Amino acid sequence: MIVEDEFFVALDLETIVEDSGYQFDGPYASVAETSEALDRCMPHCAILDVRLKDGEVFPVADRLHIAKVPIIFHSGHADVSDLLDRYPGSQICSKPSTPKQLRSALEAAFA
Repeated sequence: MIVEDEFFVALDLETIVEDSGYQFDGPYASVAETSEALDRCMPHCAILDVRLKDGEVFPVADRLHIAKVPIIFHSGHADVSDLLDRYPGSQICSKPSTPKQLRSALEAAFA
């Protein structure tokens, strides 16, 4: 699952995910859209931006964390220590991240 409200960043993430051999759902640009998607189907992994069109992604991240879905935070607005305290086991790829960093995070999430 890709949750990103910046169109070109979302396109880059799609390419990295596909080039890494994975399928994706999304991209979703808001907490509301993402919550509706989670009501339909829980993903195997999620790449989340922290700040979305309608607020911060934490309600979504909470649901994913409870469901034990691996989370990769991809944000320029992330407090790394706060995210790791709140979501142990999550990964943080600060924007801008290289494709190599994101591929490594995906591989770790699916390991």
